[in-house]
Amino acid sequence: MTDFFTFDELTWPEVAALPRDLPLVLPLGSGYPLNQLAEALSAPERIGLLPPFPFGWRASGLEVPEAVLANTLGNLLKSLRDDGFSRVYALTPQEVDLHLGADQLRMKLPPSAPAALVPDATKDKVLLAPIGHTEQHAYHLPLSVDTLIIEAIARGAAQAVPEKAFCLPVMPYGVSMHRSSFAGTLNVGGRAFEDFWLEVVNSLVLRGFDRFYLMSGHGGNMSFLVNIIKYAGDQHKRIFCATAFLHTAGSRGAAALEEYRESKIGGMGHACELETSMILALRPELVHMDRVVDDVDFVATPNYYMDWIEGGALVANPPWEDDTVSGAYGAGSLGTAQKGQRWLEAAIAEKVDHIHEIHDQQRQREARRQAGFGRWGQK
Repeated sequence: MTDFFTFDELTWPEVAALPRDLPLVLPLGSGYPLNQLAEALSAPERIGLLPPFPFGWRASGLEVPEAVLANTLGNLLKSLRDDGFSRVYALTPQEVDLHLGADQLRMKLPPSAPAALVPDATKDKVLLAPIGHTEQHAYHLPLSVDTLIIEAIARGAAQAVPEKAFCLPVMPYGVSMHRSSFAGTLNVGGRAFEDFWLEVVNSLVLRGFDRFYLMSGHGGNMSFLVNIIKYAGDQHKRIFCATAFLHTAGSRGAAALEEYRESKIGGMGHACELETSMILALRPELVHMDRVVDDVDFVATPNYYMDWIEGGALVANPPWEDDTVSGAYGAGSLGTAQKGQRWLEAAIAEKVDHIHEIHDQQRQREARRQAGFGRWGQK
């Protein structure tokens, strides 16, 4: 009988140790009969299941052009092939043909009603799009760290103000420019990432939605999210589409970090005191504290240094291998579940503040437009 395991619950050294002919499957959605999947792959001893891609295809409830979706998935599969895996597949519903050739497995799913992923009744709310990633988080944390954290924060914010916000399913894939440095790190690719999310916004704007908050749990997404925001605002002048630098990084988050952190500057960045604490609060069974290595020897100068809230005037992208052996940037050994819970609460409260502000921005701006302010009066 085939054993199915969850790929993103592994650490990067565990991925590095996997046989390279072991099948890895990235499904579009869920609900596939695993016995049929095993049969289609000739009943191997083990199959690794990657996080399901939550939407983007016909009948997913939120569609983007197939060429955009195919490019996104193709880049993710290429990440696995670049790591040496020879049997990597996108698993899709039978009716979806992304022209990926032998890399695509198509399977008939039980019939179901069309998904209402984003109900029309939520048009007066801020649509929250939590975007995580599947990437290495040192020796002690799973590949799913960024996804778990931003999903908890986004859902917590939506639950705190349900009349103000609606949360999309979390996207577990983003951009990692250091992809080749550590096994198990995937990469959508910057331009494919931008294309995908701009099409998501486009499709929702056509349905009448006008308030969006793209929330990232992964630093590698941020520069590309800024581009998406700019493109979206230029194309759709009557929406308010926003992002922010990660989480726990605004006024509320900074105060909470300062109050409870034990590490010095350089102790928080990646698989660090903050992220280790948050995963200890959310999924302690996935944390291996006995494997923690504190990597805090970042090459720091006054205008370029590492910490959770980045500082300095310089923007750069040197190789990770310069600064870390384990894949961590920071002091994961100082992580505790108690601190993680406090920081999650601060992060949620910070996002709730942003939701209120997005509503206020859109309300005030639309009132000016309706009143014919400036050049709006000439249109």
